[in-house]
Amino acid sequence: MDTSHAIRANADKASANRANRIEMDSENNGVGNEQQDSLLFVDDERNILSSLRRLFRPLGYKIYVAESGKAGLELLSQHPVDLVISDMRMPEMDGAEFLGRVAQDYPDTVRILLTGFADINSTIDAINNGKIYRYLSKPWEDTEITLTVKQALQTKQLEREKLRLQKITEKQNLQLKDLNDNLEQKVKARTEEVQQTADMLDLANQELRQSYQHTMRAFANLVSMRESLSGKFSQKVADLSRAIAKFMGQEKEQIDDVYYASLLHEIGKLGLPDHLLTQPSYCLDKKDQVSFQRHPLIGQSALMAVDALHGTANLIRSQEECYDGSGFPDGLAMEQIPLGARILALARDYYGYQTGKVLKDIYSADEALERIKQQSGKRFDPAVVKVFEELLVRRKEASQGFREMKLRTDQLKPGMKLSRDLFNSSELLLLTKNRIFTSTLITKLLMVEQIEKEHFEIFVYKEAKS
Repeated sequence: MDTSHAIRANADKASANRANRIEMDSENNGVGNEQQDSLLFVDDERNILSSLRRLFRPLGYKIYVAESGKAGLELLSQHPVDLVISDMRMPEMDGAEFLGRVAQDYPDTVRILLTGFADINSTIDAINNGKIYRYLSKPWEDTEITLTVKQALQTKQLEREKLRLQKITEKQNLQLKDLNDNLEQKVKARTEEVQQTADMLDLANQELRQSYQHTMRAFANLVSMRESLSGKFSQKVADLSRAIAKFMGQEKEQIDDVYYASLLHEIGKLGLPDHLLTQPSYCLDKKDQVSFQRHPLIGQSALMAVDALHGTANLIRSQEECYDGSGFPDGLAMEQIPLGARILALARDYYGYQTGKVLKDIYSADEALERIKQQSGKRFDPAVVKVFEELLVRRKEASQGFREMKLRTDQLKPGMKLSRDLFNSSELLLLTKNRIFTSTLITKLLMVEQIEKEHFEIFVYKEAKS
């Protein structure tokens, strides 16, 4: 009995040691370097951990690896880690649960998920609970995963720098307030202006922070994070789709569905490799076309977990259907295709012709319209094409009543009205079209120019015909 008991005790001890085994690998030159970023790879397959370690070791990172979620949490309690890459499918604790624990206990650690198409529901849980920065498909592409890690760490460093500058600003404001009681009101105004400037610089991050509170926002941000997909392109498609739907007299719920579907119409492409996204689909071989044609179904699946987005998901599924029945994935024709999907297809291809997404050649707006008209009754619904033409005429007539002029920021006057969206040099939106300038807003723009060391070109309405 004593021998049997000893054998069982040793076996239990060996099992516990294996479950908690944590490997650490760091370059000698990195020891003591506070600027060296640290990565943690969590996977129950040792060959995967070895592959990741070999890939990232030459890049100068401090690397930790763990063979289970439990071991990963133990390591995080002992060492500061900047970024975690976790596999989805692991025994005892899967990637979604593990990253949820990391998000709760170590919110400053960036979280990336490795998953496959079959894990879409678990991936949605990871997005909602683990608040992941990005998910990548297995097997990964070396260039994509290393670039994703680099960009994630750069974003984290910017957040750190922002907090540091905010602390400096707060300290300086207190010092200014103590200089002279007679300057109290001026210091207060200066503090408010600095805070307003910080708010403008935060516009690019506000949507990301809000996205964690709403699943649809999370998906929209994931689409725009993919380098091969353009968030600006989807926004233009969404704006045009909404305008067409309104012009056709659709109900508010239908208008919202087509707007969100247009905004998220490329979500199913997130898991596709770059070479399927950087050229028109007709240029792909048969095998790649089969992979590409799955994106409407993947997009629908990604949204079906959210009850409020079922209508949006159905439109995303039908976005590649053609009016003559030659599209995919269901081969629907004419009125079998949801009206919102017919609107989305036209708006998407109208801008697609102008950006080389549909054909290799890039067309002007007028040429894109002609291509749309040529495909009426084939790819596009003739009724939607007709309404689209009428909408463009109305817009052109409305624009003829206005002229605009380009000004420097120091030439602006209160009461002037912005005629175009205003972006900074990093293509971050600062002000939206039709914003009316006030003296406070002009002062804030001047401060932003000074901070970012650039000069904005601002377009305002000059006058309007009666």
